[in-house]
Amino acid sequence: MEQVRQYSSKAEDILNTISNPLKPYIPAIARFLIVVTFLEDALRILFQWGDQLYYLEKIRGMPWGVSHIFLAGNIVLMLAGSSFVIIRKYPEYAVGSLFLVVVSQSIGYGLWNEVNFLLRSLSVIGGLLMVLSDAFSKKKSFFADLPQLTERDRRTYFQLAGRVLLIFLFIGFIFHGDWSIIRLVISVIGLAACIMVVVGFKAKWSATFLVLFLSIFNLLINNFWSVHHTSPQRDFLQYDFFQTLSIMGGLLLLVNMGPGGISIDEKKKAF
Repeated sequence: MEQVRQYSSKAEDILNTISNPLKPYIPAIARFLIVVTFLEDALRILFQWGDQLYYLEKIRGMPWGVSHIFLAGNIVLMLAGSSFVIIRKYPEYAVGSLFLVVVSQSIGYGLWNEVNFLLRSLSVIGGLLMVLSDAFSKKKSFFADLPQLTERDRRTYFQLAGRVLLIFLFIGFIFHGDWSIIRLVISVIGLAACIMVVVGFKAKWSATFLVLFLSIFNLLINNFWSVHHTSPQRDFLQYDFFQTLSIMGGLLLLVNMGPGGISIDEKKKAF
């Protein structure tokens, strides 16, 4: 155990040395990555307006006019919410609007009962909660007459919820696809990293590993650029690619902020 601690300490020192020059830029990069799936989706709707209307009206049975309002509302919410997240303004409104987009699209497009979509959406929501935790300021709550949590308490609970939800993407990876020896090894290592993120043990370390893993996974598996532009598969891969980037952004915020008060790492500091 003593040797494990020594190797762990050396690895953390190396990680800190490598990441120190990037530290000032990590929060901005993370926020951009978290909302990049919403920006891409807004552009997709704009450039595929006719196809989107056809699907909603003919396949989903949405009335004419309602479909227009639905798509336009989604575009506005995604562009406005993403912009506010990037510039760190009105975080509650920004996260709330993007959360509304996730829920409305799952219902509007009939995806709420698809397990893979649900797991990915939960991970994206986890990234949004990390944004909210990072952005909490000392201003008064809108519900001033009700009992309030302190800023530190709110930040702690949102960090906990965010880091728990972030790992659902990897759970989807474990249970989706064909099994092989390599997949089994990666799944075991990745699952261990996910558990470490959830309980907050060496959380920065494990989150960094998951970012590196997802980077490789995204390039190799969600390589939409290698698929012909007329293939329906291209759109699915492109959607998965940008959603994975958003989850990586949430993990980067975790690397930057740490796991928060409800974690083993924080408890160890107290002793």
